[in-house]
Amino acid sequence: MTVSIEYHPRFKKQYKKLPSSVQARFQQRIKLLIIGPDNPTLRVHALKAEYKGYLSMNVTGDILALFYYEGTNVVVFGFIGTHSQLYG
Repeated sequence: MTVSIEYHPRFKKQYKKLPSSVQARFQQRIKLLIIGPDNPTLRVHALKAEYKGYLSMNVTGDILALFYYEGTNVVVFGFIGTHSQLYG
């Protein structure tokens, strides 16, 4: 099964502001996510409240990427940032 990755325009804007080292780490994490979202490095978990329906993925110690599945083979990234940027 092929997994397709899509990005919300808001995500793209947030991503561009990140240091290149964090962008590179995100690209590595996507590869792990495609192999299996149950990889403990990713710490994928479902969110509640305003982000209900999204899952959180660890990119670095403090950077998180929020995504959801559209169907069974499309991953849509909606947000990326530090814990405080996302959850204020």
